[in-house]
Amino acid sequence: MKKSVLISLFSAAMLAMAGCSSGSETGGSATNSAGDDGKVVVGWSQMENNNPWRIAETKSIREEAKKRGFQMVYSDAQSDTAKQVSDVEDMVAQGVDYIILAPREFEGLSPALATAKKAHIPVILVDRKVAGEAGKDYVSFLGSNFIEQGQKAADWLINEMGGKGNIVELTGTSGSSVAIDRQKGFMDKLKEKAPDMKVISSQTGDFARANGQKVMENLLQSQGDKIDAVYAHNDEMAIGAINAIKAAGKVPGKDIIIVSVDGTKDALQAIVDGKMGATVESSPFFGPSVFDVIENLEEGKEVEKEIIIKDRFFDKTNAKDFVNDAY
Repeated sequence: MKKSVLISLFSAAMLAMAGCSSGSETGGSATNSAGDDGKVVVGWSQMENNNPWRIAETKSIREEAKKRGFQMVYSDAQSDTAKQVSDVEDMVAQGVDYIILAPREFEGLSPALATAKKAHIPVILVDRKVAGEAGKDYVSFLGSNFIEQGQKAADWLINEMGGKGNIVELTGTSGSSVAIDRQKGFMDKLKEKAPDMKVISSQTGDFARANGQKVMENLLQSQGDKIDAVYAHNDEMAIGAINAIKAAGKVPGKDIIIVSVDGTKDALQAIVDGKMGATVESSPFFGPSVFDVIENLEEGKEVEKEIIIKDRFFDKTNAKDFVNDAY
């Protein structure tokens, strides 16, 4: 009798644990295993979900999965590349049909891609690239032209500053394709069009507002009045820089000019308020495009190896027109 009770209690506990640990959903309802209702299962590996851009990206993909009737297994790597590799391997073990991957770093995700490839599970990259070959190590990449984003930011700043001045750069996650390319585009454009404009310091704020503020505080202490402008790889770091500039007794947008990338509501409002100069859009709304790719694959159609999203540019001439619709 006691033995039977113990077995029953143990079984109930294991079932409860399985339910709590599941990352699967079909239109928002929890399930215990991938594909248990016969639906196509899509794994969505997000690198982090701690800022407006990432939250908007995750929402776009999950809502589109629900709209089109796909079952989804979701994971948040919490800014940890090793965890993201493990997350993808877990999805493979669960038997998902496709994996959407937003890679944290360019290098480091090869084991995850290899595991998926061995299991014949197509991987679709969104917003960042990884070391590998499209059509071989992954099916397709969907994202912005990050080099062009850096070039657009540089062009605006060159015109605004008359081709002269000192810039500090707040870079994104070290080793990520987006940080590498946004820096390259920016630096190449300065070299081409404004050799008298110098980047006097370049430090990572890891795409986070708090980190961007802390880095900017340190730069203001070390560089002081030498700083004429800030180029931030995303709006979150730019907003952090604005906070630091204000705390230092300077006027953002006047004493120090700020240009950034993303196009978030906070950034557009900062432009309207005169605290930020401009931001290059980097759309997080991948849901429709990525599920178009998946549906084409389901129908046996060939898909493009690279799909580049068209981005807009926001400054004082148009920020007010878009701020209410921004994320």
